[in-house]
Amino acid sequence: MITIPPYLKQGDTIGLVCPSGFMPYEKVETCISVLQEWGYKVKVGKTVGHQYHYFSGTDEERLTDLQAMLDDFEIKAILCARGGYGLSRLIDSINFKKFIDSPKWIIGFSDITILHAHINQQFRIATLHAPMSAAFNDGGFNNEYVLSLCKAIEGISYHYNCDPHPLNKIGRAEGELIGGNLSIITHLIGTKSVYKNTKGKLLFLEDVGEYLYNIDRLFVQLKRNGLLENLAGCIIGGFTDMKDTIIPYGEDVYTIIGQHLNDYSYPVCFDFPVGHQTENYAVKVGVLHQLQVAKDGVALLYGRHFSAEMFF
Repeated sequence: MITIPPYLKQGDTIGLVCPSGFMPYEKVETCISVLQEWGYKVKVGKTVGHQYHYFSGTDEERLTDLQAMLDDFEIKAILCARGGYGLSRLIDSINFKKFIDSPKWIIGFSDITILHAHINQQFRIATLHAPMSAAFNDGGFNNEYVLSLCKAIEGISYHYNCDPHPLNKIGRAEGELIGGNLSIITHLIGTKSVYKNTKGKLLFLEDVGEYLYNIDRLFVQLKRNGLLENLAGCIIGGFTDMKDTIIPYGEDVYTIIGQHLNDYSYPVCFDFPVGHQTENYAVKVGVLHQLQVAKDGVALLYGRHFSAEMFF
């Protein structure tokens, strides 16, 4: 069983924190204003706008700030201002006792995948893979992807669609949605945070800025650890800003991924709008979703939108 944290209501408090990389304060101001316009109070952590080399603070400073947010019963959701790198340095030192007693929504993606996976595996509490503070800038708070975050924390069901892709594998599947950043998920292999039993799950993956050969290597790692076997389905999100070596790898990123997934019979979709891009829908990690992959399009459904029939 998965525990669903309480959905937010007007007047609730959202904590804003940087548990990984540095984020200038001016880059979060629009996010704070919009959250307040949505009707929420915002408590800004000490790591927001603070810098220690690459990070938003020393390990101790970042741990202390995140721990305070987790322990504060008045905070109903924690929005991570950005990802980057650094959570794996903290994860084994976090005390989740008060969080387990009073669950709240953990929101973010990229390096925040560590929290999604750890909380899913260790405590069976749902989290929210969703846009972070930078997505609110340059008018982004008016697009459907940032607004999907607003709807998700209110408990509104969703039905996301995307265009067909030539590498898609047709089918319908239901299962618990797990996943996140590919590099982080493989980084967690061998630790207590890794997604261990993926049987019957819907796995979604995304990444940014990787070399093509490394994407191949990461999928080999997933396969060798059995994480791609016996899935209900697989959702391949954005793989943006991919890089190549002087001697070209010879294939594009989705072709590389598709070759690895051809070994399995479950439905697969490519270029789903989730990842390091504007097109980044909020999805709940750990809860039941339905994936529909058809010739004319793809749908991911949660809640009351579940359909007994394919959407095409």
